[in-house]
Amino acid sequence: MNLPSYRDRRRATAPPRLPGRARNARRLSAAAAVAAMLLVGCDTGTPKASPHSSGPGVSLAPSATPSHSRSTFAPALTAAATACTNSSKLAGWSNRRLAMLTIAVPVSETSVSDATSEVSAGAGGVLLFGSKAPSDLGSRLTTLKSHVPGHLGLLVMTDEEGGGIQRMANLVGSLPWPAYMGAHWTPAQIQQNVTKVATKMAAAQVNMDLAPVVDVDGRNVAPSHTNPDGWRSFSGNTSVVSKAGVAYMNGLRAGGVIPVVKHFPGLGGSTYNSDFGPARTLPWSTLQKVGIPPFTAAIKAGAPAIMVSNNIVPGLGTDPASLSPTAISSELRGKMGFKGLVVTDSLSAKAISAAGFSVPAAAVQALRSGADMVLFDLGSNVSSQTSSIATSITNAVTGGHLSRSRLIDAAGHVLAVRHVNLCS
Repeated sequence: MNLPSYRDRRRATAPPRLPGRARNARRLSAAAAVAAMLLVGCDTGTPKASPHSSGPGVSLAPSATPSHSRSTFAPALTAAATACTNSSKLAGWSNRRLAMLTIAVPVSETSVSDATSEVSAGAGGVLLFGSKAPSDLGSRLTTLKSHVPGHLGLLVMTDEEGGGIQRMANLVGSLPWPAYMGAHWTPAQIQQNVTKVATKMAAAQVNMDLAPVVDVDGRNVAPSHTNPDGWRSFSGNTSVVSKAGVAYMNGLRAGGVIPVVKHFPGLGGSTYNSDFGPARTLPWSTLQKVGIPPFTAAIKAGAPAIMVSNNIVPGLGTDPASLSPTAISSELRGKMGFKGLVVTDSLSAKAISAAGFSVPAAAVQALRSGADMVLFDLGSNVSSQTSSIATSITNAVTGGHLSRSRLIDAAGHVLAVRHVNLCS
């Protein structure tokens, strides 16, 4: 029997030949499949700002491409993978706009519209002052937030600690002095009661609380010119303060409010209240054992923001901690590994002027030292003070006294604590 030739066998087993258009479609489909496989290897999603990120955003590394590859897709894919981060977006902002984002503008809670021009200019936050909030505070703040450029949100902060330090208890409910909480409530009770207050704060559009105080101070007195803590402290016992501070912090977060742990590196045992004059903390060697553990506990528990005090820390230099690169960059950022937002205490404090700094000059020095947001007191010249601070920061960048990269980093931390993603 004659066997079929190779050509005949090949024809017999081959699929029927497709018309020209079908063949072309199949070729295009195969090419699309190859392109799809290449795209799977490249994460083109936009980075999300994290409240605990070390910088303004999380950058995405380009996917590794084998050295032998000559794919024409590679350059486009690499560009897509690294196209947008908060940092890259902020790099396109003017120095003035970046400077404004690092400023919290003080305003009376009964007249929040007074800060409209500053918010419209890009201020990163407002700090509410007063002792009794209006019943329609929430709607007033909603209107104020509508003026934020790009509708990026706004940090609306206040001091709601408990006891005699409460700005809006008439709206959100009252808490006792922290000293009472530390002595009579369990951590679970502290968290539960704080969550109730925080939930109402958030409903009133207040999203940041300058609390808890985690200074270790057991003096049974009201805070005063000579003692910044007293009843503001949970206890004179470091362990009690650590547990109570984390519980308070978690209570705020559970209610939708950003906590600001204060006053690093600890005011317990201070020689004076820095609001009224120069003040010193206990020696750094003592603070490391007594005052620092509550901050370490808060950082481990995910603290999103920390306030730095205006006290001089013996052993860490001769400047107030809020203006000290040793205190902020070396210790808080470096050795303790804090990656969140660093806020100054009020730069209107007499301790700052006694150190030879005006508020605008102190703002520049604070940013240089590693702070991200500057605070100052409510007065009759808020608008001009805000403008002067922004101008000083801008001039410092232009003059080479403050690096633009540090300013971008600070602005990035302000956005990150609010979970703002400029790339979405």
